[in-house]
Amino acid sequence: MSFMKKQLVKTALGVALVCAFAFPASAQETKVGVVSLQAIVERAPQTKAVMDALREEFAPREREIVAKQKEIEELQAKVQKDLAVMGDTERRNAEKNLRDLSREFERLRTEYQEDSNLRQNEEFGVLQRSMLKEVQDYAQAQGYDLIVGDGVLYVSAGVNITEDVLNAVIANYEATPQ
Repeated sequence: MSFMKKQLVKTALGVALVCAFAFPASAQETKVGVVSLQAIVERAPQTKAVMDALREEFAPREREIVAKQKEIEELQAKVQKDLAVMGDTERRNAEKNLRDLSREFERLRTEYQEDSNLRQNEEFGVLQRSMLKEVQDYAQAQGYDLIVGDGVLYVSAGVNITEDVLNAVIANYEATPQ
């Protein structure tokens, strides 16, 4: 067989395979939806609950940091006011106290930020997995064949089910005892 005949046979077989698979697929309509998981996570009541819990968890440490900052400001004001009447030893001691307090403040603030960020990442990871499960449950319940998420450049209102899923998430949250 010549090269041209082989190519023609391959093309004909390819077209036949495409047609064989396309006709049954066109007979059954595929249900597709698009969801913005980020929008659901941002607007879900679970997110507010998580944020409130984290705020409450870290409130004592935040108050400690604010108190330490106030202590530093008060000591700075006192040193500035008394600077003219202080002796060298007294001034050095006051400056050392200020440095020590500043170091402690920075340590507290850094630890707070690191711990807070770590807890937020943990909680939002759990929240995202939960929201993803909600989307999957909704899709199965509504008979969707394909749900597309992030990375979509355009979606028509007919296939964007973000609001529907969000309403289901809110309903599930309200139905669950807190």
